[in-house]
Amino acid sequence: MRRVVIKLGSSIVAEETGELRGAMLARICDAVADLHRGGDEVVMVSSGAIARGMRVMGLSSRPAAIDELQAASAVGQGKLYRVYDELLRERDLTSAQVLLTIGDLSARTHYLNARQTFGKLLDWRVVAVANENDTTATDEISFGDNDFLAAQVAMLVSADLLVLLTDIDGLYSADPRLDESATLVEEVGDFEALEELEIGHSTSPLGSGGMRSKVVAADMATAAGITTVICNGLRAGALEAVLRGDREGTVFTPRKTPHSSFKLWLKYAKPSQGTLVIDQGAARALREDSSSLLPVGIVEVGGEFDAGDAVDIAVRLDGENSPGSHIAKGICNYSTSELRRVMGMKSDAVREILPHATDEAVHRDYLVVG
Repeated sequence: MRRVVIKLGSSIVAEETGELRGAMLARICDAVADLHRGGDEVVMVSSGAIARGMRVMGLSSRPAAIDELQAASAVGQGKLYRVYDELLRERDLTSAQVLLTIGDLSARTHYLNARQTFGKLLDWRVVAVANENDTTATDEISFGDNDFLAAQVAMLVSADLLVLLTDIDGLYSADPRLDESATLVEEVGDFEALEELEIGHSTSPLGSGGMRSKVVAADMATAAGITTVICNGLRAGALEAVLRGDREGTVFTPRKTPHSSFKLWLKYAKPSQGTLVIDQGAARALREDSSSLLPVGIVEVGGEFDAGDAVDIAVRLDGENSPGSHIAKGICNYSTSELRRVMGMKSDAVREILPHATDEAVHRDYLVVG
């Protein structure tokens, strides 16, 4: 039995006019039904609520103002889900609508509740159709055309496979719509090698994502040990080929040492409230020895945060005043004001100033490197 998450981008769900691609959605639901009959479990993540609302309201282009985007989503979301519900019911499948925002996942208790809900729906053999709750989301709390949401859902449910359906065949060496010499990248196992490619942000007229957001989503999912495929959902047979295990689109292979569920949540869902800049010695201890971060290794504290908030950790480069490169993220045991009083001090000196403080500014169990 496999657990599969299928994400449909706006260009898959709707035409540029906002009209739903009914035949396309029916074909994808056929594939979902086939998976179910074979004993697999499926979650669908769908964009398109705003596109549907635009069509209903007769809007000629995607709105730019937040209130207009939220209103268009409010108009379109229920109507879009009704189409999925009818298509899946015609195939003897029960569905459920799940609407999420980043805020729902950034709090650990909410994250665990979402995971429990998805788990129970899968136990009940229900096909969850997830979407961002655009009605309440803002620029600051947006998943970005649901690519990040799809990765988060895949991690929540411990999926085996994440399929990102878009309107081109996969990841290319450059944008094939602009460069005729661009070639398809069939497999990615090393994300650092992608730095040489021209991965763009271009989107469809209805969507807010792009290839870069899909690559970041693949990075997130593979860190959880989930195989991820980007393929052309408009091409008949492409999704079915991926689900059979045939070569199709771009395959991102899982990491050999995936992070734990908690560290995945910390790295990708918990927003950082500040930055700790550390020295080279502390950086080596984190990277090479999996040590905790002590106040003595901190040279600068940025932002305003409380104990229990997440912070980014950057290493100061030798001979430079700039923070340097990000190396980790963790849950801080100190507030900003406390840490500024004791940074650079050894543990004995810290206890004299803050008698009840822990030795670790960030404990290794609540820290993820990378």
